[in-house]
Amino acid sequence: MTPPTLVLDTNVLVSGLLNPHGAPGRLVDLLVAGDLTIAYDDRILAEYREVLARPAFPFEPRDVAGVLRTLSSQGLPVVPRPLSVDLPDPDDLPFLEVAVTAGVDALVSGNLRHFPQRTRPEGLRIEEPAKFLRSLRT
Repeated sequence: MTPPTLVLDTNVLVSGLLNPHGAPGRLVDLLVAGDLTIAYDDRILAEYREVLARPAFPFEPRDVAGVLRTLSSQGLPVVPRPLSVDLPDPDDLPFLEVAVTAGVDALVSGNLRHFPQRTRPEGLRIEEPAKFLRSLRT
C-alpha cells in the first residue's frame, strides 16, 4: 500500500521538531519512518533550510541537514505548474502549487488562514496537523 502523500507547511515542520509530542511531531515521525510521503520542490526545501537555520531556533546545523536529507530522499520531488492565485502571503504559493501538481492527499498547515477558501482548488484538502492525523486513523 502506498503511503499517503502530503505537502507540509514550514510551520508544521518547525513545530514538529520543536515539540515531538504534539500532532506536528507525530507527522514528522511518520515522514521519517516512511509511513507518509512528502511532496516538495526546490523552493520548499530552501524555505525549510532557511527557517530552520534561524538563530531563534535551537536546531543544530547537522541535525537540520539530516532531516532535510531524509525528507528529500524519501519524498516526492515535484516540478509544479504555476498557479494564478492571490494568497495573503505569496511565500505560501509554492506549497499550494506543489500540492495541486502532485495531487497530494492534503496540504498540512498550522495557518489555514494563509490558504483562504476562495484560493483552494476544488478537491484539495488543506488541514491542520491534528485533523490530518485523525483522517489517517479512519
